[in-house]
Amino acid sequence: MKRIDGRHLSLILWIVGFFLMWEFAAFLLDGVLHDPMAAKKLPYFHAVISETVLNADNILLQSALTALRAAEGFLIGALVGFLLALLMDLFGVVERMALPYLLASQMIPILGLAPIIFGLVKDLDMSRVTIAAYMTFFPVSLSLLSGFKSVDIEQRMLMRSYASSKFLYYRKLALPYSVPFLFNGLKIAAPMAMTASAFVDTLSTQNGIGSIIIVALYGGGTTGQFWPAVLAASLLGIVSYVLVILAERVVERFIPRAPKEAAGEAA
Repeated sequence: MKRIDGRHLSLILWIVGFFLMWEFAAFLLDGVLHDPMAAKKLPYFHAVISETVLNADNILLQSALTALRAAEGFLIGALVGFLLALLMDLFGVVERMALPYLLASQMIPILGLAPIIFGLVKDLDMSRVTIAAYMTFFPVSLSLLSGFKSVDIEQRMLMRSYASSKFLYYRKLALPYSVPFLFNGLKIAAPMAMTASAFVDTLSTQNGIGSIIIVALYGGGTTGQFWPAVLAASLLGIVSYVLVILAERVVERFIPRAPKEAAGEAA
């Protein structure tokens, strides 16, 4: 019989603990404090699951719409972040000029930026993509730039001593070395992109998982869909994070060599 390793056991215990704490908190509201609004404030977890199953078709459809636009923005933001990090590493003047603006851009709260973008483009899908890309490009560019800067100086000098081209330097040394840094940024950005897309949904009642949340909370929607929608939005972020981890494992198979070995072969 195959034994459960420590990581899987920790995950199982975390899930079970989360379920029990939720049920206990719901019981306190309902059975101990006798709060008349307990079912709306914090329903039992098994009741949320039941409502999720009953509304599965709509939840899945709206989640897919939000996730699709978030994925588009994520890919665009990752590409912009990659190119920006590359330019900043290639040209010091670009780094000195762009980095302060990058930092300043993150001081703009999404709560204020999203309505501005939605008001300008007048299109919900475009707003989702734009905000998701905005949330993605910064962690990707900064993480990848850190990877480029972390390349061992001796390996870098070895490449230069053999008059290697910039293309060969990045292909054989800098990019393989920076892959873990890149995926660290992507792991941060993926859930943020999903959250940003769901937040943009709340600006309109057209579609998306966020629209279910806002309509159930303030509008005339079915209040029973509120918590299933919240749960679905949370799962979108978790799934996006897991997909990035899986992508990282696939990429690592194609870059199995250590950077030092790659530098020696390139030289």
